[in-house]
Formats: sequence, structure tokens, C-alpha cells
Amino acid sequence: MISKRILFSLLVSVIIVGCTIEKQVDSGNELALMRAKQTLDSLYLNYSIPGTHLLQENCLSNISDPVITDWISGRVPNMPRQYSYLWPYSGTFSAVNALFAATQDTTYKIILDHQVLVGLEEYFDDERKPAGYASYVRNLRQSDRFYDDNIWLGINFVSAYLLTQENKYLQRALLIWDFIKSGTDNKLGGGTYWCEETKDSKNTCSNAPGVVLALKLFQATQDSTYLTEGEERYKWTKTHLQDSADYLYFDNIKLDGEIDKTKYAYNSGQMMQAAALLYQLTDKQEYLLEAQNIARGCYDYFFINHTMEHGKTFKLLKKGDVWFTAVMLRGFIELYRVDNNEIYLNSFNESLDYAWKYARDAKGLFNTDFSGKSQDSKRWLLTQAAMVEMYALLATIK
Repeated sequence: MISKRILFSLLVSVIIVGCTIEKQVDSGNELALMRAKQTLDSLYLNYSIPGTHLLQENCLSNISDPVITDWISGRVPNMPRQYSYLWPYSGTFSAVNALFAATQDTTYKIILDHQVLVGLEEYFDDERKPAGYASYVRNLRQSDRFYDDNIWLGINFVSAYLLTQENKYLQRALLIWDFIKSGTDNKLGGGTYWCEETKDSKNTCSNAPGVVLALKLFQATQDSTYLTEGEERYKWTKTHLQDSADYLYFDNIKLDGEIDKTKYAYNSGQMMQAAALLYQLTDKQEYLLEAQNIARGCYDYFFINHTMEHGKTFKLLKKGDVWFTAVMLRGFIELYRVDNNEIYLNSFNESLDYAWKYARDAKGLFNTDFSGKSQDSKRWLLTQAAMVEMYALLATIK
């Protein structure tokens, strides 16, 4: 079986003799699960850097990425970019977590501990206080630290704890929470900044997932301070960054009050997930209604009507950042757990089925245009990780 062969080849240097692999649990969507496994295989086959646990940023690129550039400062040191930035690398954490959750197969627990997290430590910066993850490999240079990058990792760590009850994951999530708190102040009445180095905007991407992280920490610890913090952060983000016309979320607010009104799928998706979680934890009907309103807004904004050659029309995910779409899917699934509305997940299934047929290349890597009408000049690591995560998440829906 190709999937097992590639995965075990990847892990040959770290699997302890005598380790046994548990039988995977039954899944609601075996086809989606198979696709998740195959895409993870393709990811490691095409992006792994020999002799390291790190990954390259792009594959099949006609556009070189010759140097490292700081997102904020614009500094361009005379240094080739050998490895991916933290953000795309962190997508493999989400992907492997999702596959482990879908299968309970300890193959993926081994990959998490001995591949993903070993490589992730290369980005960990405890020289600056509080400790947190930097945007690039620490041994090569000091780079910007983003609060949203760290929050995504915190969510992954606490999710791993909830799956395994292993305290090491929870402790790292709590460390990240301390870093996030250091980027939060009372300007604009609260909220977390986007970047540690340049505190000039408070973004939905550093506040909406902050709500999700707080609520998951409450689930993990039963410490009510996290629930209170989650509700407060939710209210701040809704007050400052929601478009009341369609319930979707703007990108950021500057300290002078100027709002960037760009709408990204992951921002609204995280607030949808946060609202659904708050409903589960508080039983307040207002949160369920909010999650459902955001879901309708996302469905109208981030899907398009697509007609196939034989005339059938269905809702297809718009071309865009595929990882943003994967984060939005987290919100739809959280909502599905409480209202059992299948419409949105059916459209995700149709879109991902279509992408498998029309947006996937000979190496098993995906373009961002699921219709297949256009191809990217390069295949981004984060896009591939997002596809693994989405197939794995949908495999859990029975």
C-alpha cells in the first residue's frame, strides 16, 4: 500500500523497534480519508529536505524565492531561503492532527512527535521573552514573531492534548497563551496585535482564533478564566471588525480606527467556530444564531455557482488561499455538530471531489483553482497541508 510505504519510509529513522500501529477507527467518508492520506504522502515526498525535519516552501516553481524577507520590516539579509516560513510549516501540524483524529492510527502520532514537532522546534525562540515561535528558522537569523502564527500553533497543541491527554502538548499551548497575552493591551478597548515588532493593527486573524484557543483551553483545563476570556475576546472582535450587513469579518483595524475591509474566509470561519463553541459551552442561543448567520454569509461570499460540462450546476469554493478555506471548514464542522445542517458540508464535499479530479497534478499536488481552469506557477506547501486537513476533517462526518 503506497500510503503506508511512504509514511514508514519517512519515519524509518525514528520508529522504535517493536512499536505497534493501532487499527484505525471506522470513518464516515472512506474516500475522503484515502485522499487525505495520499495527499500527505505527496506532501512529504515533494517538500522534504534531506537530512532535516524541515520542509521547502514551494514545489514546481517558476518563480524563485531567493532570499528571506521580513514581512514587516522589509529587511532582506543576504541569505538564501532554504526552508519554509513557520506559517506553511505549521499547516502540517494541523494536517497530521486531523488525520490522527480521523483514524486514531498511531502512525500519525509518530509523525507528529518525530517529524512535525521536531522541525517545529527549529522556529522556537526563547531568547526573546516571553518565548514564542518566530517566522523563520531561529538558528539562521532573528525574524519577526506573529501572534496569529503562534495562535494557530496553540490551537494545534491543545487539540493534540484533547486527543491524547499528554501534558506536554498542553504545556506548550499554555506557553503560547502567555505570548498571546503579551500582545494584548487596552488600546481600542482590547484586542491582540498582529505582529510583535510593529504593533499598529489588531487583526481578526489574531483575535478570532484567540477566542477558539481560549475556549479549547477551557475544555482542556476547566479553568473558567479561559471561558471568560473567550467571551470577552469574541465580543471585542464582533464589535470592532464585523460587517453588520452580511455578518462577515473585516481583516483588521488600525490604531487610528481605520478598518481594512478585505474579507478572508478564515477570519469569518474562526468567528463561526468560536460562536458554535460558545453555544456548546454556555447554551446561549445568541451564539448559535450568530454562527448560523456567519455560515450563510460565508456560503454566499466564498462559494460560486459552477456548471460542469454535462450541465450540472453546484456550489464550488472560489479560487483563493486554500488554507483560509480549510480554517473556514473548521467553523462549518463545529456548527454542524450542533445544528446538523448538511447543506454546507455537502458543498465542501462536492468542491473537494471536483478538486481531486481537476485541480490535482501528476505529483498529487493541488492548484488553488478547484475548477481546473487555471494552474499556479508554484505549488505552495500550505495549500497541500490544507487539502490534507480538509479531506481528513470531512472523513469524520458520518
